[in-house]
Amino acid sequence: MSQKYHVTIGLEIHAELNTKTKMFSNAPNDPFSAEPNTNINPVDMAHPGTLPTINMEAVRKTIMVGLALGGDIANFTEFDRKNYFYPDIPKGYQISQYKYPIVSGGKLGGIDVTRVHLEEDTATSKHSANGTLVDYNRAGVPLMELVTEPVMHSPEQAGHFARELQILLRYLGVSEANMERGEMRVELNISLSADPDTLGTKVEVKNIASFNMMERAAKYETARMTKLLDEGRGDEIVQETRGWNDVKQITVSQRSKENANDYRYFPDPDLPKLHLHEIFNLDEMKSELPELPSEKRVRYTDMYGIKSEDIEAYLLDQDLATFFENVATILDGNKDMIKKASNYLTSDLVALREIAEHGVFDKMEPRDFATLMQMIDGGDVNSRGAKDILAELVHNGGDPKSIADERGLIQKSDPEEVKKFAQEVIDENPGPVEQYRGGNENTIKFMMGQVMKKSGGSANPKIAEEVLKEMLK
Repeated sequence: MSQKYHVTIGLEIHAELNTKTKMFSNAPNDPFSAEPNTNINPVDMAHPGTLPTINMEAVRKTIMVGLALGGDIANFTEFDRKNYFYPDIPKGYQISQYKYPIVSGGKLGGIDVTRVHLEEDTATSKHSANGTLVDYNRAGVPLMELVTEPVMHSPEQAGHFARELQILLRYLGVSEANMERGEMRVELNISLSADPDTLGTKVEVKNIASFNMMERAAKYETARMTKLLDEGRGDEIVQETRGWNDVKQITVSQRSKENANDYRYFPDPDLPKLHLHEIFNLDEMKSELPELPSEKRVRYTDMYGIKSEDIEAYLLDQDLATFFENVATILDGNKDMIKKASNYLTSDLVALREIAEHGVFDKMEPRDFATLMQMIDGGDVNSRGAKDILAELVHNGGDPKSIADERGLIQKSDPEEVKKFAQEVIDENPGPVEQYRGGNENTIKFMMGQVMKKSGGSANPKIAEEVLKEMLK
């Protein structure tokens, strides 16, 4: 990051909404699962005489986002024609919104949102050595665009906002927001200035397919501008659109940045004006919003006292979060056991998920997992045995107590039983015994390990240590 110059970042984020049909036609909204140019109809292809109709479900989902952000929902809104000529827009214009967006203002993660509006997506261009082909399956997919204020000052801050928005969109159920599939696309607006009260020349960066890529692009562009300013070549920083080349790890100039006047916006005469406060019951919609990620963070901290890393894992995986909450309910407010359960879920279970041949929750019930936590807490099994039982629960299901019995994993906590193993270890290891009695207390760890080995891991480590110390006096 530049220490000499003030870095300012704003974001433009597009998210495809998961409606059944496209924004202005009844063609299926499913650009990925079909052969090229099959999920299309005459409206998408701009055949003469065709007329668009508004997908009100897409409007409703955009309003939900606005309500979750705490933004102002417009009463009057309309759609505009954004005119430009490119093969991915067969009409010669994109239906978008200009003067009257659906949402104005709002905040997310402390960052001010300027607006959220609705438009149609473009087709997909596929380039090869033989030329360019265009797939219109994506043309007309409902596309929500969110624009932030230029109030971020580091790539990490911008990355945090984009991740927060992805989580929010998924919680609201309005978009899968998968960046790798293009369902969520982030564009950076970056400027540098020696004066913190003045914005420098803005450069837009596109072609970003992941959050990490976005942060790398922001760091590169900041370094590029810094070098030009240091060398007295600030006039070479021009308002333009640059593309991120992830192979070369550089940005490349694509075209000069257009202004609104270049697009010749005007209201679309084929689409009706909308009075949203009359069409939708906004109070009812707000009351029906699900628990938002920011609210879940607070609740999980207050109710369960679990680590922030665990909470973030649950925010990213709602199935995992639901399973955790069911387990926590069964454990009935025992925070120590709940924390232990969370540790196993976010570490051991996540590791098992990578090798499981089916869903990790397909065969394991919350009640059985909670029972395993109670067995650990009660000293019935040690951590090694618990991991083995958990693996069995994930792969085949079952009762954890029965699994422990069958595999000899019940921890031996009877001192008399442990003494047998301890005596064998003492008899077989005169050297460490002599060292311990001579004052080297670290050798007790070696002997404890031997007791655990002889017991097949079933001896209670705490009891083993107590028994050894007593026998070695």
